[in-house]
This record gives sequence, C-alpha cells and structure tokens, in this order.
Amino acid sequence: MSRKVHVRTFGCQMNEYDSRKMVDILRDRLGFEPTDDAAEADLILFNTCSVREKAQEKVFTDLGRVRELKAARPGVLVGVGGCVASQEGAQIVARAPHVDLVFGPQTLHRLPDLIARRVDSGQAQVDVSFPEIEKFDHLPPARAEGPTAFVSVMEGCSKYCSFCIVPYTRGEEVSRPLEDVLTEVAELAARGVREVTLLGQNVNAWRAPLDGVEEGDFTLLLECVADIPGIERIRYTTSHPREFGPRLAEAHARLPALAPHVHLPVQSGSDRILAAMKRGYTALEYRSIVRRLRSARPDISITSDFIVGFPGETEEDFERTMALAADLRFDGSFCFMYSRRPGTPAAALPDDVPDVEKRRRVQALQALVDGHAAEISRSMVGRRERVLVTGRSRRRASELAARTGNNRVVNFPGAERLVGQFIDLRITEALAHSLRGEPMTTEPACSLDEDPA
Repeated sequence: MSRKVHVRTFGCQMNEYDSRKMVDILRDRLGFEPTDDAAEADLILFNTCSVREKAQEKVFTDLGRVRELKAARPGVLVGVGGCVASQEGAQIVARAPHVDLVFGPQTLHRLPDLIARRVDSGQAQVDVSFPEIEKFDHLPPARAEGPTAFVSVMEGCSKYCSFCIVPYTRGEEVSRPLEDVLTEVAELAARGVREVTLLGQNVNAWRAPLDGVEEGDFTLLLECVADIPGIERIRYTTSHPREFGPRLAEAHARLPALAPHVHLPVQSGSDRILAAMKRGYTALEYRSIVRRLRSARPDISITSDFIVGFPGETEEDFERTMALAADLRFDGSFCFMYSRRPGTPAAALPDDVPDVEKRRRVQALQALVDGHAAEISRSMVGRRERVLVTGRSRRRASELAARTGNNRVVNFPGAERLVGQFIDLRITEALAHSLRGEPMTTEPACSLDEDPA
C-alpha cells in the first residue's frame, strides 16, 4: 500500500507550481500518492508564503492543528516549505517542535533525502540554502493533468522593492536555460497540454546567453515557445514594469498564441509612494507601457496589483492611485492593505496609516476596479470568443467550463469530448464571477455522458 502526501499551498502561482513538483518528486522517488485528506496522510507539507502577514500567521495556526493529528499518529511527518521556511529556518522547529522538515523553494528537490535523514536520525531536518537553479536539474519529467500547465522559467527577484521579502526568501533572479524550458513545454505538449503559463517572480526579466556575446530576452523565449507544435495559447505572470520594454509589447501584435491578457502590478499611482517603494518607474512610465500594449493588441485585458496604506501614504497619494485606476480601467486587481514584513527596508518606516483608513481605501479601490471588470464582462455578451475547454463546470456537473483569452471562465452545454480543445463560443450572459456561452457549431447538442463513438 502506497504512502500518501497531503500538500497545503499558500500564496502565488509559483508556489502552486512548486507544490506539484513536490508531489511528482515524492511519487517518483518514494512512491507517495497525493491525498486531499490530511487525516489519512503519512506526510503533511505546508508550502508557505510570507508576502502577507496573515498568510504567514495562518501557517502557524494550521501547524497547531496538525500537532493533535501527529499526537494521534506519531509516524506522520510534517514539513514546512516555501518562503516562510526560507525566512524563519530553524525558528519554525523552535516554535513548532512537531515539525520534522523545513526546506526552501530552492531545495524542494532534496525532500527525499531530508525525509531519509529525519527517519535515520530522529532529528528535524532544515535546509533553506540557495543552490540557484540546481532544483530544475533534479525534477522528474513534466507531468500533465489536463490541457493547461504552469512552467517555471526563472527563480528569485533582484528588484528589492522596499516592502517585499521575496528577494530574501527566494534569492536573486536566476533564469532557467532556454533548452530546459523548451524541453519541458514540448513534453507537456506531447501529453496533451494546449496552454502554458510561464512563471517567475519577475518573469519578463528572464535572460539567456546565446552565443557568448548576444543575450536572449523574454520575448525570444515567447517566440520559441510559440513555435512548439501543440501549444496554442501562452500566458505569463508576473511581469515587472521595469522589464516591460517595447519588444515585449510588440510581441502581442506578432504572436497569435499570446493570450490577450497581461498581469502588470503597479502598486500605486503616486510617484512619491512608488519612489518610497523603490519600484523603479513613475506612474507616467507605467501608463506608457499600457498604451503600447493596447496599441499592439486593442482587445488586451490588463490586470494589476495595488498596495494601499504604505507608510506615509496621504489621501492625495491615494487619490492619484484612484485616478490611475479610473483612467486605465483595469480588468481586475488584487488590492492589499500594507503590512510590515520584518527584514524589509520598509519595516523601519512608521506604519502610520490607521487600519480603518487602509480598509476604506482598499474597499474603494477594489470597488472601482470591480466595476470596470463587470463592464468589460457585459461588453462581451454577444461576442464570439475562442476558448479552451478545461473540464466539467463547477456550477453544473452537466455542463463544461472553458477559459477565454482574457482569463474568464465560461460555462456552457457541451459534450465531454470537447475537453482539451479550443472551440468558438458565443457569450450569452455575464454573471458576477463567470460568463455563460453556447457553442458556435451546427453539431447536435450532446450530454456529458454520451458515448462519442
């Protein structure tokens, strides 16, 4: 009987990718199978995020719950990975002595060895070193589960924004070699993947040496991925405005496979706050990037991130952020209240915006952006949309779900043989968090249980 592993993931899509790789490594090397039920697991892993204070504290809350489970089943191993592991290291074991393994994002490939050492020694194992790109050389072959997949193309961040802990928990920017990325994408395409999302903390900072003199940029990587047979749509996240040059914007006009959607965090519309955040651009420069993107691809959807209540943010600063959001009409956003992260430069600044004011500002900004997103959804009604059918609908088991180029879920009636295919739908209704559509085809409607033979 195989052993089982339960992975709880917090935070970004990079963590989602890493969690999948943890499962792949443990399955291939130790025979573990994944389970959604922590109570039946032999190994419980928390893949953590330290970007927000609440996410970090939630990990320790969950670890407290697992203590009782481990008391009942002493053989269960508990591990903490990800950014909180990198930040706290052995302090996690000091705070939660029932933790057996602590490992960073760059050492997840060493999990089997850490488990073996924990079993042999009876002592907790901690490895939060930064062996750069080593982990990618030790990962098992790409595994596909459905028509979409994430592919990590780089690790770390070298921007050192004053509020952000990521450079200290994931290390400096390191790009995967071009050949390695293309090999993984080609393997996924051979297994039926039709859409890939390229991942990185600053994904558009990817660079690769070509001939010892010239250097390949992220646009070159996109061009190469677009040439891989079977890959029909490419997404990427998260981009940094400092790396978003004209070549990348123009690629959205030249490469049909590039999804008409870019997530481009701005954080603030105030130049004074952007400078304090050490973002490296002005609001005008950010607006210029958006103009170039919309010139290259008029139907492009642009989403963003905001931090509200950064130390020293005045009402005038916030109004500049509101003005930028109103002018650029984002198609969605993640709005966060600033929280001090120990170890970052901003932690030394007085957190002088009251929580009640932060909350008011977040709600006002999110409402503004949500209103724009709802308008965009309504404008799609009646339009023809090319969508990738991803599986059964969560709303109705008798229907299918698909995703549009601008990253919206569409539920529609259709036959299960359509899963994994790109089809054309006519959008018939815009709901709060999804769309409804109908296939633009002359074939008769079929139920999901129909035998296509």
